[in-house]
Amino acid sequence: MIDINLIRQDAAKVQAALAKRGYAADLDSILALDVKRREIIGGTEALKAEKNKVSADIPRLKKSGADVAPIFAKMREIGDEISAADEKLKAVEAELRNALLCLPNIPDPDVVAGDKEQNEVIKVWGEKPSFDFAIKNHVELCESLHLIDYERGVKLAGNGSWLYTGLGAQIEWALLTYFIKTHTADGYTFILPPHMLNYECGLGAGQFPKFEDDVYRIETGEELAARRFLLPTAETALVNLYRGEILSENELPKKLFAYTPCYRKEAGSYRAEERGMIRGHQFDKVEMVQVTTPETSKQAFEELLNKACALVEGLGLHYRLSKLAAGDCSASMARTYDIEVWIPSMGIYKEVSSVSNANDYQARRNMTRYRAADGKIGYVHTLNGSGLATSRILPALVEQYQNADGSVTVPKVLREFVGVDVLKA
Repeated sequence: MIDINLIRQDAAKVQAALAKRGYAADLDSILALDVKRREIIGGTEALKAEKNKVSADIPRLKKSGADVAPIFAKMREIGDEISAADEKLKAVEAELRNALLCLPNIPDPDVVAGDKEQNEVIKVWGEKPSFDFAIKNHVELCESLHLIDYERGVKLAGNGSWLYTGLGAQIEWALLTYFIKTHTADGYTFILPPHMLNYECGLGAGQFPKFEDDVYRIETGEELAARRFLLPTAETALVNLYRGEILSENELPKKLFAYTPCYRKEAGSYRAEERGMIRGHQFDKVEMVQVTTPETSKQAFEELLNKACALVEGLGLHYRLSKLAAGDCSASMARTYDIEVWIPSMGIYKEVSSVSNANDYQARRNMTRYRAADGKIGYVHTLNGSGLATSRILPALVEQYQNADGSVTVPKVLREFVGVDVLKA
C-alpha cells in the first residue's frame, strides 16, 4: 500500500510514477477522502472537548444547587453527535483504505516506463545449445521416456494438468531436493506453509482486493474473515508470517524459503508455445523470501537474484536475465528481474524465476514493522524470488540435454537424487 503521506506531499509525482505502469490513478478522489476523514476527526475531537468541558462543570453546578438536567440532555445530544461522527468516520476510512489498497506499487526510479516491449536483457549465460539432429520437443521426449503422462493427467483434472510417473517423478523430486539442499546450506529457514490461506494473506501480499478473482476460492461469503483460497505462490504465505508484528532490528533479515504446489486459474491457453507443462493449473515451486530493513533491501535483492541465477547455472541451462519495465512488473512490486530459460523447440525464452522487491508496499498492508536500535518503529521491506519453479525447468532440461537417440542426459547436480546418468526409453 502506498503511504498516504507521499500522495499528500506530491500527488503529481506519485501519479507520474504510476503512469510508468500505464496506470491512471485517481488521486484527487483519494485526497478528497483524506480531507474528509481529517475534517470528521477534527469535528469529533471538538465535540469530545465540549463534552468534557460540560461534564467538568456538573459537580460545581450540583454543589451550587443548580438544575443539571439541561446539561445532561446536552451531553446526550453531544454523545449522539459523536456516535454519528464515529460511524461516518468508519465508512470514510474504509473507503479511503480500499482506494489505497487498489493502487499498485510505485516503481523504483530506475525502472523504465512501458510494458514488456521495454524489458531490458542485462545478462546472457551459457551457450545456446545447437544440435546436429532433428530435435524433439519436451512433450515428445517426456512421453517417449515415460516421464509425464499428459493424457491421464487431463483425465484426472482436466486441461492444464499432467502427472509425473517413474523417473519423471524422480527427476521432479530431484530438482526440488537440489533447490532445498542449496537454500538450507545458505542458511535459509525451510517452511512448509498451509496451502489454504485466509483472506488477510491475499490482502497483505497485494493480490486482494483487485485480483481476488485470479485465485481458486474454496470458501466464500459476505464476511471477509470466512473466505479461503488456495495459494497461488508460497510468497503469499511467507510475506504474511509476521503480519501485525513488530520485529527487532537484530532479528533481521529473515531469510525463508518454502516448497509448495502453486494453484493458478490462468492456465490454459492452447497455443503451441503453451503446450505440455509450460503453463498449468498446478505446478511445483520453491520460493525464497527475505524480510529486511530498508537499508539492506538492495543487498537482499542482489542476494536473491544471485541465488536464483546460480541454481539455473548449476543445472547447466542456457538462460538470459531481463530487467522488467514498470508495466510488466506485478502490481505489488517496485522492481522485478526475470530469469528466462531457453526452450529449443520453441525458439524462445520462458521465465522460470522472478526476483522482486516490494519495498514497504506489502508491509504497510499487513502491518509488519521493526523496532530500530534507536527505538524508532518503521516498516520492513519484503522481497521474493522463485528458487525455482519446475514446470518450465523440466521442459528446458529435457530439451537442452536431449541426445540423438532420444535419450536425455541428467545434469550432474541431479544424478545423486535421480540415480541414473541418462534417461532412456
